Amino acid sequence: MAPTSKRSNNQSKATPARKPKSLTKSTPAKPGKGKLISSKLAYKGKVFNVYTDTIIEPGGHRNTRDVIRHNGSVVILAIDDSKNSADPDIILERQYRHAAGQFLIELPAGTRDPGEAPLAAAKRELIEETGYRAKRWTMLQKYFASPGFLGEWMQIYVARDIRSGQSALEEDENLEVFRMPLSEAMQLVAAGKIHDGKTLIGLSLYSAARRDGRL
Repeated sequence: MAPTSKRSNNQSKATPARKPKSLTKSTPAKPGKGKLISSKLAYKGKVFNVYTDTIIEPGGHRNTRDVIRHNGSVVILAIDDSKNSADPDIILERQYRHAAGQFLIELPAGTRDPGEAPLAAAKRELIEETGYRAKRWTMLQKYFASPGFLGEWMQIYVARDIRSGQSALEEDENLEVFRMPLSEAMQLVAAGKIHDGKTLIGLSLYSAARRDGRL
């Protein structure tokens, strides 16, 4: 008869149960802001200034950054839903942009004057560029245009209950104002035929807000 095998001490010991890992993730602490060491005006222009800033980054590294300082801009998404509330007309512009080297389809927009409130600037720019005036205004979005080197806030306003009037273009402004149903404008966006960033953002956000019932 075969001898009975004995279980080793290690085998006889029960393995302690492992504690389940917590599924709750800790929120990382937000790093502090960078520290400005010095700022030197490198270029002073009509619309913006360029500064060379020496900074200590939040991670502790010392860097030199060229930064464009700008008063900020406003963008106006003016709509007319008096004829078709399901597919309102959007006021658009077509103008030549030297930096882009081509004509672009854009929403009306402009630079804020020093000390000018954003909404006041939006009302002024809409009149100056298109002649339209609006009774109802809603702020749609505020964002940095290109924060890697440009300290410019852009604010998009929805303008409703519009009425036409006389524009007051500046001497260097040469643009065509036209109307287009929102659905057609979004088709141009989908087809890659609108290349202006503020216009892509404004149209897309407004279309989404209407679809979700927020506007």
